[in-house]
Amino acid sequence: MDPDYLVIIAHLLGAVCAGGIIGLERSYHGRPAGFRTHTLVCLASSLLMIVMLFQWKWLGTPAGMVQTDPTRMAQGIMTGIGFLGAGVIFKEGLSVRGLTTAASIWMTAAIGILFGIGFYFPAIVATVLTLGVLSVFRRIEARMPSHSYAHYSIRFGRSDAMSEEQVRAILTRHGFTVANISYRVTDDGACFEYRMVVKTSDERNTSILADYLRQLAQVRTFQISPTGD
Repeated sequence: MDPDYLVIIAHLLGAVCAGGIIGLERSYHGRPAGFRTHTLVCLASSLLMIVMLFQWKWLGTPAGMVQTDPTRMAQGIMTGIGFLGAGVIFKEGLSVRGLTTAASIWMTAAIGILFGIGFYFPAIVATVLTLGVLSVFRRIEARMPSHSYAHYSIRFGRSDAMSEEQVRAILTRHGFTVANISYRVTDDGACFEYRMVVKTSDERNTSILADYLRQLAQVRTFQISPTGD
């Protein structure tokens, strides 16, 4: 077998392994772009870079006689991968999700490029670091003190609505602060609604507040939608 073919196989297998490992982490956490998606992204990036690396083979000229700029292929890959990344970012209620998965797809494409040109050491290091960011950093982030934001709306009968001070007092008692607030009367004129963004330093406060509001007969409807990736 041609030694160049062995090199090509090694590059492609390395890309499949790296993309598959990163994709398994995403699949384990139930993300829409998981094992197969990341594997194919890494493999495709590697394959396109091999086209540039061995361009003298398909051009039919001796090595070194004709050479195009391989960085232009890399730029095209990274530009094109943006469309795939945008496809996994979606709104779930009032929350935006998929940003981390989009970033992992972008990183997988970069790793595929490294495997495609045979730059194995940084490709392997990047794969390990990416797994560390996706798994280990998840645990660190979960333990870090941070503020949690949520979109909050509460609706009352128009003639039986709580005052703004009462609504704010309930939120304050449950560990929330109000970032901004808006007011709305429903189209049929029967209900009055407060909408706001609230902030808390303990995510458990969200379920406690929901339990409390569920017991208030005065409340017609309410919604608490935490934001996050």
